[in-house]
Amino acid sequence: MLEIGIKKEPKPDILYDVIILGAGPAGLTAAIYASRSLLRTLVLDPAPAGGLASTTEILENYPGFPEGVKGPELTAYFKKQAERFGAEILDTIPVNSVSLAGPEKTVVTDRGTFRSRALIIASGTRYKEIGVKGEKEYKGRGISYCATCDAPLFKGKDIVVVGCGSSGIQESLHLLKFVNSITMVEFLPRITAEPILQERIKKYKNVNFLFQHRVTEIYGDRTVKGVKVEDLKTRTLKDIKADGIFIFVGLIPNSELFQELEKDRYGFIVADEKTLKTSMDGVYAAGDVRNKILRQVATAVGDGALAAYSVKQYLEEQEGNKEGA
Repeated sequence: MLEIGIKKEPKPDILYDVIILGAGPAGLTAAIYASRSLLRTLVLDPAPAGGLASTTEILENYPGFPEGVKGPELTAYFKKQAERFGAEILDTIPVNSVSLAGPEKTVVTDRGTFRSRALIIASGTRYKEIGVKGEKEYKGRGISYCATCDAPLFKGKDIVVVGCGSSGIQESLHLLKFVNSITMVEFLPRITAEPILQERIKKYKNVNFLFQHRVTEIYGDRTVKGVKVEDLKTRTLKDIKADGIFIFVGLIPNSELFQELEKDRYGFIVADEKTLKTSMDGVYAAGDVRNKILRQVATAVGDGALAAYSVKQYLEEQEGNKEGA
């Protein structure tokens, strides 16, 4: 059991009560709840702590912040709070493999192999690629999946945004603070973003919408110079000159490591709605990596709290079984 206020260095030679894979809102919330329950808690993440939420310029729908809150600021609070209660956090540490069977779970990283009595998977999602010619070649050279990260690089430029869902429109609203114009390419015949976001984007005169179109190629010379798009109604091709392209067409779950678990057809981990237990004992899933209807910071936080509570119940049951044996 963990003692609050005593900071300990993560060590591969001890048995943790719970290891949490992922340091986004779900994982960090789970860490807060688990460590407050005096469970020895280790959080591992191959990326910097914060998850995709930390790449969002501003969150307007997270409770408690009437004027909105910057994503990096909010997730930094989450991390600080988890560490305050004794959670040990190792981010930017590649996770190479996991073993979920049996009473002890093992996680192999570049910093050694860590063991725990329970595991919470909160590994989140990553941005989906569109898989067209030129995408891999120009990634980082005019292609971006994060407006918060890269918008200043395109000041005064003409760009293309792929995707008119909520993330595509929200990121475009941020881009409009920097760029000269945006051409938005959408496969569907309409914007699918939240109504309030639709109202905001439609006020801009320098945004052009191409509905029922798809990008077929991204081309350039060292950096992006334009894209080719197909009109899905007429099957004609158009050439759009652009200095950059931002892609927001969905998310892919970071679940490839967990071959032993049941997943849905999209790769999201299947978990019980009441406990967030997966198909294996002692293993729970929280946040965007699990199959769920709504993927938001607010729902990730709820998942993290529930997963940590379920872990506590599970470990107490295991202790009770030992005593009764």
